[in-house]
Formats: sequence, C-alpha cells, structure tokens
Amino acid sequence: MSKSNKPGKSELLLAPNPDDPRLSSLVAGTDQSGAQVSLNVVAERPLTLYLNSQEVVTMMTIGDFPDLLALGYLINQNMLSRNDTVTGIDVDDDLGVVVVRTDTDTDFEEKMRKKVRTSGCAQGTVFGDVIEAFDEIELPPQAKLKTSWLGNLTKKINTAPSLYLTAGAIHGCVLCVEDRPLVYMEDVGRHNAVDKIAGWMFREQVDPADKIFYTTGRLTSEMVIKTVMMGIPILISRSGFTAWGVDLARRANLTLIGRARGKRFVVLSGEHRIVFDDDPPAGVDEGDVNRKGAGDG
Repeated sequence: MSKSNKPGKSELLLAPNPDDPRLSSLVAGTDQSGAQVSLNVVAERPLTLYLNSQEVVTMMTIGDFPDLLALGYLINQNMLSRNDTVTGIDVDDDLGVVVVRTDTDTDFEEKMRKKVRTSGCAQGTVFGDVIEAFDEIELPPQAKLKTSWLGNLTKKINTAPSLYLTAGAIHGCVLCVEDRPLVYMEDVGRHNAVDKIAGWMFREQVDPADKIFYTTGRLTSEMVIKTVMMGIPILISRSGFTAWGVDLARRANLTLIGRARGKRFVVLSGEHRIVFDDDPPAGVDEGDVNRKGAGDG
C-alpha cells in the first residue's frame, strides 16, 4: 500500500463523478402547474457484503466505490483491524455483491449477536464491541483547527462538482487537512459516505492525526462513533447535534463542531483544539448562501 499523508493542495484525490449515468437518471414527472418535467434522480441499489464466506449485511447505496464501502464498513464495525491483511476484494456489479477476503478467520458470528441499531438514515447499525472499544481510543490532542480555515474549507466543499448539485437527495462527507478537501464521498446514507472514506484511508494507510472530517448530516452518535473509530480528532457539520452524539464526543475528547456556515460555527466538545485566529463574522457570510446538504437529514 502506498502512503498518502501529504496529498496535493489543488485537487480532490477522490470524488464521485456526477456525470456517471449509473449514479442518477432522468425521471419524467409533473410539476405544480401540471406541466411535464424531467428530474434527475439519484440511484439506489442493494449491495450485499461478504467477509470471506460469511454474509454480513445488505446495504442500499448509489453503487460507486463498492470496494471502499466494504472495507470501510468492516473497519468501522471493528470486524477488521488496521493490522489485518486483506488478500482480495471481489465485486460483482450484476449480482450486487462484494466479497472481502482476509488471510485469517474472523469472529463475525459473535459480533452479529451484539448488534445495535443507531439513528443513521437507511437503518445504520453498529456492533456491541465497537461501543466497548470506543473508550480505548485516544485521539491526538495536538491536532488544531484554525478558524481562518473554515471559510475556505466550506466554500471549496460547497462549490465542488457533486451529485448533490446534480440530483440532490444525498449526503456528503469530506476528509480534509487544514482548509483543503482531500476525499469527497456521497451516498444515500451518510454512514455509507463515511465508510467509503474509511476504506480509502485503510487502503492508502493514511495518518488520521491531522485530519478533519466534514459531513452534511446531523452530528449523531453514529457519526461520532465512526469518526472516533477512524482516529480523526475533529468532526464538523453544517447541521445540528444530538445529545448522545455530544455526550460521546466529550467522552472521546473529539472536537465536535456544528452549524458550520461560512465562518460561523458552534463547538460543543474539544474546544481546546480551536485556534481563534480570524475575526468573527459581522454579518451574513458567503458560506451561508447556496450551501450543500439541505436540512438536518
């Protein structure tokens, strides 16, 4: 695996392709005046994940990067560790199946008995030993977020080509360093978008210590758990918080920032990582207009 700890500054390293015909399609309809219209609608298809010979889960997804989605799901559910060796990933698009193969057996059955349903859209799930491992993770305290980065970061994210701008009805997650987006992933469920980034980080052996994670969705317990499991110390969203998400963030010493719109934000956990090096906004920010990710979904 190649190292990717110091990516380039000018371009995203990986992102969805809004022009891919598999990810959205035009659907005919009628508007409020009775006129015929065509609407671009995002795709949603099942993908069944196997770990070696064991079926794990069937996920509803837009269908891009199934190998990264599978890897990230297994990592974030603690079914694979950073030290495990993946010997192969087989994808069958026609059958909607992805098989992750490892060089050792897993304790999959025990994990299935300890499954916990979360508040994530499209029926997010975590496993009991993920919660148990949560308290053992130490996030790097030296990571910093400068307030001067936030305006640039949100502007770059909001103006990047995306399925949201093409079709809507989708969540986005972005891996960032300082004020630079690195990897942008979208899916019908935000947990899928997170898992794709986790899979990329695992494959590329990316150091999470200086990274920032941005999501368009709510800061729920699931989002906090997945961010901590990836070892990322800072989580940002333009949406709001849930109480359990805040409690878990404080427990893990995660910097949790919500309602991030341009230079405006609220931090409810991990304030010690914030460097206030920019003047606070006096009026409406450019980032408050034409933002991606409608609502708190």
